[in-house]
Amino acid sequence: MIRLVSPAIERYAARHSAPESAILRALAKETYSKTRIPQMQVGHLQGTFLRLLVRLTRARRVLEIGAFTGYSALAMAQALPKEGRLITCDIDPEATGIARHFWKKSPHGEKIRLELGPALATLRSLKGPFDLVFLDADKENYVRYWDACVPKTRPGGLLVADNVLWSGRVLDPKDATDRALARFNRHVLRDSRVEAVMLPVRDGITLAFKLR
Repeated sequence: MIRLVSPAIERYAARHSAPESAILRALAKETYSKTRIPQMQVGHLQGTFLRLLVRLTRARRVLEIGAFTGYSALAMAQALPKEGRLITCDIDPEATGIARHFWKKSPHGEKIRLELGPALATLRSLKGPFDLVFLDADKENYVRYWDACVPKTRPGGLLVADNVLWSGRVLDPKDATDRALARFNRHVLRDSRVEAVMLPVRDGITLAFKLR
């Protein structure tokens, strides 16, 4: 596994970024103590980055594919206006149970709506447009999620995909997940509907501006 950024640099960057709120810090602690793969949770730096993206795009409607324990949803909801809404999709009742618990503790939790069930089925029932889409679910379905989300994103909106570098394994794909992410990255690059940039932030993040 390739470490994209050293732990010391990540800690330094975190210390020089906006502080993590108490409720997000508590949620992170709960995730690490009660879930089997807590690394699935976005961290302080990425959560702050997502929150700033919501502010920069002046988003009012956000769509998230992959809630896990709700850290990213709550981080983004903190930047939404009072009437803003975030819809997040997941299939894990246990992990999202933790999410619901912490959302209820936050004044921003009322902006979040969880759709529990297969995301592709949920997406067929959702009406756009969305201002920002965050993709962070099962990697084998990334291309399908992308093709379902792009038409529901407004022109001038932003799509964000996590884990696009997959600890460097996209450089030499070995298993099905590696190949799925490499295929997704090529798919985004060739999509004429967006202008995309891939950033080596945490495990790799792609930002794509919806052109039309």
